[in-house]
Amino acid sequence: MNRYLKEVDQSRFQIRNNSGPLKTGLDLGTACIVIAVLDERNRPVACEMKQAHVLKDGVVVDYIKALETVRELKAKLEKRLGRKLKNCAIAMPPGTADSVRTHRYVAEGAGFEVTKILEEPEAANQVFGITDGAVADIGGGTTGMALFRHGQIIRMEDEPTGGDHLSLVLSGHYHISFEEAEELKMDERKQEEILPVVRPVVEKMASIIRRCCEGSLTEQLYLCGGTCCLKGMENIVEKETGMKTVKPEYPFLVTPAGIAMSCVV
Repeated sequence: MNRYLKEVDQSRFQIRNNSGPLKTGLDLGTACIVIAVLDERNRPVACEMKQAHVLKDGVVVDYIKALETVRELKAKLEKRLGRKLKNCAIAMPPGTADSVRTHRYVAEGAGFEVTKILEEPEAANQVFGITDGAVADIGGGTTGMALFRHGQIIRMEDEPTGGDHLSLVLSGHYHISFEEAEELKMDERKQEEILPVVRPVVEKMASIIRRCCEGSLTEQLYLCGGTCCLKGMENIVEKETGMKTVKPEYPFLVTPAGIAMSCVV
């Protein structure tokens, strides 16, 4: 899994030559928009991403900026690939079915044909491939949960707690702007220092996960999403939930890659 995600990350800088069908995944995140491109065997071909605060709690709140950003990323990919991208899959946090139409409008407005729509933890499990366990996709705005039993989803939930809440706490603690707090949060050299400051929010995320898993006898948890890049948070989650917690390298690329895997070409 980590080797695969490393290849996805490397595809941001170098492309895999491919003349066959391409599968594209569009991930409209709260803090970042990612487009991942795979070949028909799900091997990473290319990837582009850009920070863009266009969603709130999984819902598009700045349609124009979202559309402009997706068009920009799509154009960059097409220039790198030397060919047009047509089909794509999209995904939403669980329980945000009302946002499907807007997500589709953004994708179609950028020139994509949407061939698959799914929920984010379901997409993430295309990469994890678990049959029994839990997936928590912790993004900028929400914590999305899915429980799997015998390869089937038995429960999905989503709560409005995510990376933005960490940034708000850091902003208040250090008396800096939200934007400065976002940069501080992503600075690996500072993450050991800030973890105790944001621990209560991480514990809140863990309580959401624990509540969703109550009564399910789930023993293993897989983390993904941009917020999971915070070093050490997986240890807090494991302690609070009592579940063995797995956090892959490049957790911010799990869902985009899984969305692309689901694209129908």
